[in-house]
Amino acid sequence: MEVEVDDNDLKAAGAELLTEGRRGIRIHGWEVHSRNCSILTSSTLELWGEKLQTSHLPEMIFGDSCLVLKHIKSGTKIHFNAFDALLGWKQEALPPVEVPAAEKWKFRSKPSQQVILDYDYTFTTPYRGSETIEIDATKHEREGVSEETYNLQWEDCKEKIDVATLAPKEPILFYDEVILYEDELADNGVSLLTVKVRVMPSSWFLLLRFWLRVDGVLMRIRDTRMHCIFGDNANPTILRESCWRESTFQSLSAKGYPSDSAAYADPSTINERLPIVMHKSEVLKVPGNF
Repeated sequence: MEVEVDDNDLKAAGAELLTEGRRGIRIHGWEVHSRNCSILTSSTLELWGEKLQTSHLPEMIFGDSCLVLKHIKSGTKIHFNAFDALLGWKQEALPPVEVPAAEKWKFRSKPSQQVILDYDYTFTTPYRGSETIEIDATKHEREGVSEETYNLQWEDCKEKIDVATLAPKEPILFYDEVILYEDELADNGVSLLTVKVRVMPSSWFLLLRFWLRVDGVLMRIRDTRMHCIFGDNANPTILRESCWRESTFQSLSAKGYPSDSAAYADPSTINERLPIVMHKSEVLKVPGNF
């Protein structure tokens, strides 16, 4: 989705686009920027394999691509990257999905490199984003404060993000979609992790989505949405809502839905058809200055 930003809209919102080749925006105490890069080289891929202690990685990893949202005053930083997402995949270690085409997949790279399917080849991840608080070390030294590590304190809540109110009633000042990794499961489906962000005059909103379709067998969607309304610049509040859905093709067919994989190319159109297996809402009150 291409978004043309009107300079008057930026000015009215008190926002400015980032410069010096950086793609992003600065608005109401937040700096939001994204980067879309090429897939990892074979040498870097090998290093990732060593760090993750695996020889199995998605076909396309956009390792230098990222989305970063930083609250400048507090140093609170929420970011999204492929490495941390794959670390989540490795740690969750789901059992492999049984598929009719499994025998063919033993040779998914080269005939000389036989692969035993004893791992989660769908690269399903529980990843909901990465977070840190970047401390101004120089300031702390001046004030005699020892350097510490701070964790963000998300609290469970019952609130939900009202997506309907996010319909484009106000101008979009910044938008981007970042692909973190993708695998076509040897032409037997798709495994895709993306994050989208849009910034409006009143708030920012993002969607991190893991989308899996194993043709004829299983579909899985793991969504994490975050929404921050610009109100109190010093101590803003972020609402995070995670919803996991999945279903087998057999279950969908029993409900009268198509059993042809071609009917499920776009996860947005079939999202509501898949039963919820996990739902969680949390709120984060961004801390004051450190």
